[in-house]
Amino acid sequence: MLNEDRVILMTRMAAYEAGEGKKHMNVVRFFKGDYIAVGILKAVVCASLSYALILGLYIYYNFETFLASMYDIDMLEFARDILIKYLWFVGIYVMITYVVCTIRYNISRRSLKKYFRNLKVLRRMYDKQ
Repeated sequence: MLNEDRVILMTRMAAYEAGEGKKHMNVVRFFKGDYIAVGILKAVVCASLSYALILGLYIYYNFETFLASMYDIDMLEFARDILIKYLWFVGIYVMITYVVCTIRYNISRRSLKKYFRNLKVLRRMYDKQ
């Protein structure tokens, strides 16, 4: 005979597995430090590419002014200024990524704990019968 509570719990768990569960299980299969490190590595690469693209577009947009002032500016000072702005950009991007990855990992961990708790409840329901 079908137990209505068991069917409801199994349906809820199957819906979780098909939806959010896939994402959460992919996150939690890593250790927390590894997950954050991979996220930060991706962030550094993306931030570097973004900064290079933004800098290239800025120089392209102001190319005439840039060429006119090419002989007047100190190239070492210009390169130092670009490097400092790059480090700030990447640093802020990495900090944001660290916070986001930590929050995502913690949410996924809590969600899977609830899922495994429901699995234990389901097992007890089967053992009772």
